[in-house]
This record gives sequence, structure tokens and C-alpha cells, in this order.
Amino acid sequence: MLKVVAEHPGAFYQHYPRVAAIVTVNSSGRKNAMAVAWHSSVSFKPPLYGISIAPKRYTYQLISESKQFGVNFVPYERAETIAAVGGSNGGVINKFSEFNIAEDKPVKTEVPILKDAYTAYECKVIENKVYGDHAWIIGEIVAVHMAENVFQENGMLDLSLIRPALYIGGETYCSTDKSTVKFLDREKYGKK
Repeated sequence: MLKVVAEHPGAFYQHYPRVAAIVTVNSSGRKNAMAVAWHSSVSFKPPLYGISIAPKRYTYQLISESKQFGVNFVPYERAETIAAVGGSNGGVINKFSEFNIAEDKPVKTEVPILKDAYTAYECKVIENKVYGDHAWIIGEIVAVHMAENVFQENGMLDLSLIRPALYIGGETYCSTDKSTVKFLDREKYGKK
């Protein structure tokens, strides 16, 4: 494969696609939702999840105040909601009423849980550190909301029932094709 070498990542889309998520927050009754593609699990024990947000964002301000956040995973069919919350300023409009975003009740925090999410995490902040132009906020997952019957017995998402929204950069979304799923046992393919 022919490669080009650059000294700057440019649009910085080389590591995409990534599952798009909607981060939610509630600080003293001020609720907001924002789209994120930079997020990741950090630890199993304790269960930790990290999100990357620019400190200039309204959501960052609210998370810093409330010390909690939600991570909502919505199906590809709700990509327009992801784009809507990602392209709007929560300090100016109420995204929940403006975009008719329905909520479920949280159980351990005050963060909004999106009714359309097939999975959502309620997180309490344990660390918030700025790296460059973004902050890496790590939260302990204190509650998990999961849609019934969309996960297989092994805990993996059933891609014949839910297509996750993938962000590939440049305001572009796609999803998965179940026909491309392969189980590749690391014991068989790995070397010891």
C-alpha cells in the first residue's frame, strides 16, 4: 500500500469512523446535550469512561459544575439528532425542547438519559484534565441503561437489530453492515 507522509494531520479524520455519542449534562436545572466522537472506555474495575470536550464548550462548563455526565448511544436512524445537538449552542437554545428530544429518568445522577438511546451511561466525574485544546474527562459509570433484547447473550450489540451511528468526519455519518462481522479468535490468530 502506497503511503503519503505528512507533518500535520490536517482534518484529523484518519482514525475515523468512530461511534457517535450524545453527552448529556444537567447543572442546577440547566440541561444540555452535545455530539462527541472522541470518547472511550478506560477501565473495567472500576468501570470508567472518558470523553473529550473543548473547555470553551457550554457542556464543559456544566460538567465542571455538576461533576457528572451521561453518554448516550443512539442508532443510526437518529443521526439527525446527533447533528442537531452538535451544530447548536446549548447556551443559546434548549436543545431538548427545540429538537423534541425525549428523556428517561436517571437513577444515580441528574443527567438526562435519552429515550432513543439503545445504551446510556450515567457517570460521576473522577478526573478532568486539559490536554492541548480539549479536556479529557473521566467518569465512573454508576448506572447503565440498556434497551431490552438488542444485545446478544455474550453482551455484544446485535447488529441485525441496532445499527450504531458512526461518524466518519466532515459532518458525515454511516453505519454498520452485519454481513461484514467476523469473529477472529485471538487464540487462533495470535502467536504465543
